[in-house]
Amino acid sequence: MLADRLWLSRSCNDLLAGAMSLIMQTVARFFAGKLVPVSDNPVPILKNDSFVRHYVPFFGRALIDRAVQKIRRGRRPFYWQVAYRVIDGPGIAETGQLDGKPFTVLPDDGQRFYADPFVFEADRRHHLFVEEFPYATSRGVISVAELGDDGTFGVPRVVLEEAHHLSYPQVFAHDGEIFMIPESGSARELVLYRAAQFPDRWVRDTVLMADRDFNDATLLESDGRFWLVGTERFGYGSASDTMAVYCAPSLRGPWVAHPLNPIAIDHSATRPGGAFIRHDDALVLPVQNGSRAYGGGLGLMRLERLDASDVRFASPRPIGAGPAWARTGIHTLNRAGNVEVVDSAG
Repeated sequence: MLADRLWLSRSCNDLLAGAMSLIMQTVARFFAGKLVPVSDNPVPILKNDSFVRHYVPFFGRALIDRAVQKIRRGRRPFYWQVAYRVIDGPGIAETGQLDGKPFTVLPDDGQRFYADPFVFEADRRHHLFVEEFPYATSRGVISVAELGDDGTFGVPRVVLEEAHHLSYPQVFAHDGEIFMIPESGSARELVLYRAAQFPDRWVRDTVLMADRDFNDATLLESDGRFWLVGTERFGYGSASDTMAVYCAPSLRGPWVAHPLNPIAIDHSATRPGGAFIRHDDALVLPVQNGSRAYGGGLGLMRLERLDASDVRFASPRPIGAGPAWARTGIHTLNRAGNVEVVDSAG
């Protein structure tokens, strides 16, 4: 997943790092006896067009687009928006479309943005957890807002802050307690937090992983074991295109890497974009599609096998555009009860 298609040096670094991950994956699957031959398809004939002829116009258009975006944003270097709706019946996970009841934007004051929404229901109240990113500090914190009787969320308040960036606040209940596993890849650790007083006070419970740049770790409990699916940066390159899986006998660990890591290298089917969804008899994982740009879209990927010897997902089913959300694509999808939340690049 190329973070920046405009500057060739950055793109080359990401491509080389992706190639290294692909070699690691091939070796792991070879020794596990699970290397599948590539189907014998005809190689497409590439047109002998000049690279310069294609890149120079692209470079010019991209610079103009960035200038326009900067003017629209004003002082904001980048911008995300969270949106929500209260619905009964099928949502995006069922229809695969951004249709139905329109979403309501969670407003901000222009000095920050909100992203990575997770919604959790406790004591018949819905709580919206988000990454709050104040431009003044350039470091994400975790904030929460509660759904009022009028069907709107209030202004988020900070409930968890560290010396490093935090995002993707996955909140869940286990054994009568409430936990959170936020992303903290920039600190090269993954930490389990426990609610000492929900939803306002959280304490560090257990360091699940140390010395790893593991992103958007998404939890699944299945067949008596715990699994974390996310993307891992192996040295250099993108943090969004190399899927890794870890498992443990209990929530607090010990967590060990799957023998087939990295599971996949793909710009459209590796980085989670929300918690697992149970749809009919299947488990579905929202995954980010970065084939156009980071935050450019989301797909729904059915889990076909997850055990100690193999991990397999079906190809993602893209979420189609619709009148319920006018932005270009979505980046995160979650739901609790009748509250559905999304976000996208502003």
